[in-house]
Amino acid sequence: MSCENCQPGASLLVVLSGPSGVGKDAVLTRMKELKRPLYYVVTATTRPCRAGEGEGVDYYFLSQEKFQQMIDTGQLLEWARVYGNYYGVPRDEIVQGLSRGMDMIVKVDVQGAATIKKILPQAVFIFLLPPSTEELERRLKQRHSDRPIDLALRLEGAGKEIENLSFFDYVITNYHGKLDDVVSQIDAIVTAERCRVKPRSVVL
Repeated sequence: MSCENCQPGASLLVVLSGPSGVGKDAVLTRMKELKRPLYYVVTATTRPCRAGEGEGVDYYFLSQEKFQQMIDTGQLLEWARVYGNYYGVPRDEIVQGLSRGMDMIVKVDVQGAATIKKILPQAVFIFLLPPSTEELERRLKQRHSDRPIDLALRLEGAGKEIENLSFFDYVITNYHGKLDDVVSQIDAIVTAERCRVKPRSVVL
């Protein structure tokens, strides 16, 4: 993720978004496996921990009361209620990345991405797109964590979220079995941003 003529600059913040079930978590897991040198921002949620997820790794799993306390004390950069659960980005996570001088990546829903864009317009916004509605439905069903009514809501929401593509900087299609291709495209985006004449930099 570098080139000889790129400027070091300040930290980039890459915001990875897309419909529920598109594979955001899988992409980040693969990036960690490949040891991409980024600070992986851990977000907070009130939803239950799923099998295979870890506290402080995939999310900070909080009670409704603790989440509300973080809202009330301004500890969240952004937050939203999505499909009955709360999600948010702790300010301290962004501060940590900035203090280390690292490029950061955070996954959020489309509503969260829109909020971050208002607060930090200098961030880099990537939309992860499913190859088709049918493939997205298959991935959601594979999770075995949604009731039929919740599945229908997520699919309906995906269609509306895809309509917001215009405010993102980049779009990547996440084809089945092609996670490494997605990672390579994110690498290329970070390199391109680093090679801008006037690189973006996040100031919080």
